[in-house]
Amino acid sequence: MTTKVAFQGVAGAYSEEAIRQYFGSEVEAIPCKTSDEIFPIVENGDADYGMLPVENAVAGSVTGSYELLMEHDLRVWAEVILRVHHMLLAAPGTKLEELKRVRSHPQALAQCEHFLGRYGLTPEPAFDTAGSARDLAESPEPGIAAIAGELAAEMYGLAIVARNIEDFHFNYTRFFVLSMDDPPRPQRPKTSLVFSARHQPGALYDSLGEFATRGINLTKIESRPRRNKPWQYLFYLDFEGHWQDPECEAAIMALLRRSSFVKLLGSYPAATTPVSEESNGG
Repeated sequence: MTTKVAFQGVAGAYSEEAIRQYFGSEVEAIPCKTSDEIFPIVENGDADYGMLPVENAVAGSVTGSYELLMEHDLRVWAEVILRVHHMLLAAPGTKLEELKRVRSHPQALAQCEHFLGRYGLTPEPAFDTAGSARDLAESPEPGIAAIAGELAAEMYGLAIVARNIEDFHFNYTRFFVLSMDDPPRPQRPKTSLVFSARHQPGALYDSLGEFATRGINLTKIESRPRRNKPWQYLFYLDFEGHWQDPECEAAIMALLRRSSFVKLLGSYPAATTPVSEESNGG
């Protein structure tokens, strides 16, 4: 039976590249208009998993994704780290010197700013990377290109005019694979949770100290404003280990006593960052 995975975007999006990287090419990817739609599709059983971007090595966290994780009860099944390569796409036969304008998502345009400036290309923000490629394929215009991934080029029959045009060679995006269930216990686990520290001196220090005194390595901590409660904050925490490990379980129990709120997002296999090669700028 074919595995079904929901993602935000149109066919050929970077999220679909992450799906294929993790699940293989035989997977059925289900496009969603917004990230919000991923959750009910998985909860209703119309998809086996969801693929949600949560962090970019250049642009930082995808804050809306963490808010959705707070609002829903899907579990983190795995993490995927995708090396993002931006391609300059145009109608077949188009040469770089013929191009004048480039359409893509604002973040993709910003990540290719040096390349665009070098060749005098005017950026035109659009709603989506793969969507820009699809629209260009459906309605080609002279002098117009799009920035998207190689998968989008293949799907929409566009030529790759220049490869790997991103400014930073360490352009990675981290995704969570979401499921209704917890994954089997992995050999190299990582755990994600959310908590709210009490509003008193030393509260955050004491909360984090529960992990430090037990030798648990934190890999991420980030604060975000708490919805509907002005000037209160949630802390998103990743650490090495499984919540059922004795030391990790003890730390979480101590955190529960010190905090006003704790939500465990899941323990899952930690991903390895792919080996990066330098961007050649086209």
